[in-house]
Amino acid sequence: MSKVIQTIDQMKEFSKNSILSKKSIGFVPTMGYLHNGHLSLIKKARSQNDIVVVSIFVNPLQFAPNEDFNTYPRDFEKDRVLCEQNGVDVIFYPGYEEMYPQNYQTYVEVSFLSKPLEGKSRPTHFKGVTTIVLKLFNIIKPTRAYFGKKDAQQLIIIKKMVEDLNLDVEIVPCEIERDIDGLALSSRNVYLNAKERSQAVCLKKALDKAKELIDAKIYDSQTIIKNMKDVINSYDLARIDYISINSTDCLSELKEVVLGKTLISLAVFFGKTRLIDNMWI
Repeated sequence: MSKVIQTIDQMKEFSKNSILSKKSIGFVPTMGYLHNGHLSLIKKARSQNDIVVVSIFVNPLQFAPNEDFNTYPRDFEKDRVLCEQNGVDVIFYPGYEEMYPQNYQTYVEVSFLSKPLEGKSRPTHFKGVTTIVLKLFNIIKPTRAYFGKKDAQQLIIIKKMVEDLNLDVEIVPCEIERDIDGLALSSRNVYLNAKERSQAVCLKKALDKAKELIDAKIYDSQTIIKNMKDVINSYDLARIDYISINSTDCLSELKEVVLGKTLISLAVFFGKTRLIDNMWI
């Protein structure tokens, strides 16, 4: 049975006792509405740690005023059952006032890495991510924390925050989980209607096209991006936000793919729903 903890003090007490007992803590931060992508992180955490903690908190700081905070899918009972079925010891499920009490004023930002890619479309997003993740790290004191590669920029930013602030936690990257047709799993996929859902495969098809070109030793970024755009533009409901080829070290744009050090990422709208995907080269 997963224990549900809703206050910071209780969560800190649980973590302190676990650490005193010399137990390792694996931590999976989520905004709930769990899917197989989250469950793959939980399973990895379960295999590597004595204790597994999952947080469920829809963080308002990650959402701009025009984004989907109020409509973001939530189903705590379903999440609780999935956590129990997958061996989660503790679900940390705090309320908004618990995490951001009145007069809250402190924020954390990884400056340069937060500006390109997602940062251009969502300028306040990563400040919200790094603030909540640092708070959760301080509350839960995990040995290891698990993040999916689907949110590639987020993963790179969090690793940098951990390095810069000398945090005593190991960041474990986990592979992207996909549906049978290749669409990356995301809580936002539920927003897609049937036709949008059938066309959303174009993100993966565009990435496959990029890989095909790279395998043929075509490394020029503009050539790769043009071919990816052609794939996506052949789907009438898809509207490209960006396609970008960047260094995994500093997220600067690359004129040519560098094997082992390149991130190809894209964001595409279907109606109001914005999907992201990527490939690490």
